[in-house]
Amino acid sequence: MNRDAWELASFVVTALGLPFAIAFFVWGERKERDNEEEEAYQLLSDAYNDFLKVVLANADLRLRTNEPIPHPTPEQNERILVIYDMLVSLFERAYIVAWTPNMSDLEKRRWNSWDDFMREWCRRENFFNALPLLLRGEDPQFQQYILRVAEEERGSTIIQTSQGANHV
Repeated sequence: MNRDAWELASFVVTALGLPFAIAFFVWGERKERDNEEEEAYQLLSDAYNDFLKVVLANADLRLRTNEPIPHPTPEQNERILVIYDMLVSLFERAYIVAWTPNMSDLEKRRWNSWDDFMREWCRRENFFNALPLLLRGEDPQFQQYILRVAEEERGSTIIQTSQGANHV
C-alpha cells in the first residue's frame, strides 16, 4: 500500500472508529451507572424487608395496625421508639439515595415504592405522633418531605413546640 492509501485508511479509522469508541464507552458507563443504581435500590429494599422482620419479631407492639396498643409499658414504648427510629433512618437513607427532583421513569417507579411505604406508616397514629421526636437531626429536606407526606395522609399539621412536645 502506498502512503496515500495509509493516510486514507487512517482517516477512515479515525473518522468512524473514534466516534464509535466514544459511543461504546458512554454506553458502557451508562450501563454501569444503571447497575449501581439498581444495586442501591435492591440494598434498600433488602433493608426494608429486614426491618419488617423486626416488626414481625415484635408483634406484641402491633406496629402494623392503625390503632396503638392500649397502655403500653415503658419497655414497650422504648421498643416502639427504637423500631420507629430504625424506620425513619431507613426512609431518610432511601430519600437521600433515591429521590431527585427530575427523575427518569425508572427512578420514579423505584421512588414511588418508598413514597408508598412512607405514606402507609404516616397513616398510623403512633408513628405520626412520634414524627417530631424521630425527625430531630435528620436531613432538613427529608424532614420537609416526610412531614408533607404525613400531613397529606392524616389531614393534620404537625406542630413542634420548643419543648419538643408535638400537637396535632
